[in-house]
Amino acid sequence: MFIQTQPTPNPATLKFLPGQDVSPSTPYEFISDEEAAASPLAAALFGVNGVAGVFFGSDFVSITKSEDADWAVVKPQALAAIMDHFVSGAPLMADAAGKEAPAVEDDVVYEGETAEIVAEIKELIATRVRPAVANDGGDIIFKRFDVATGVVHLSMRGACSGCPSSTLTLKQGVENLLRHYVPEVTAVEAAA
Repeated sequence: MFIQTQPTPNPATLKFLPGQDVSPSTPYEFISDEEAAASPLAAALFGVNGVAGVFFGSDFVSITKSEDADWAVVKPQALAAIMDHFVSGAPLMADAAGKEAPAVEDDVVYEGETAEIVAEIKELIATRVRPAVANDGGDIIFKRFDVATGVVHLSMRGACSGCPSSTLTLKQGVENLLRHYVPEVTAVEAAA
């Protein structure tokens, strides 16, 4: 098995490509040992000294290291853990049936014209933004739209979470795109 690695815009995060599906239908993010316990692969990666975050995309694993860790030490151990996992045939999630799906968006119900605006925003994010963000080892999730102010709230995950260029991506990239196609959008902000 050959696993490729790619740098991401976030110097603390590397993207690992095992050459097969990782989590094709649902992205997962783990930012603590406790969360990682839900996945044998995430738990193994958190067992590597210096791993601070793990993100599973459709065909990649993004790993974020702690500030004091060195990629020269973390990368070979992470590669070994990923290879061991895929060679073993173990499931990605320990109990997929019992695990609650990660929050994709807030449970806000939109009606009428606002529902149409939100549907257009979600479509643009799904078709134009998410694929580009996934190339960088991350994900972007619609959280809510404030119809009174025109502000779209999005959540950055994986390599994009904490990336020095994430604010620039949101403001100049996503905000400009959404404002161009959806005049009701006035701004884009990172969701809290």
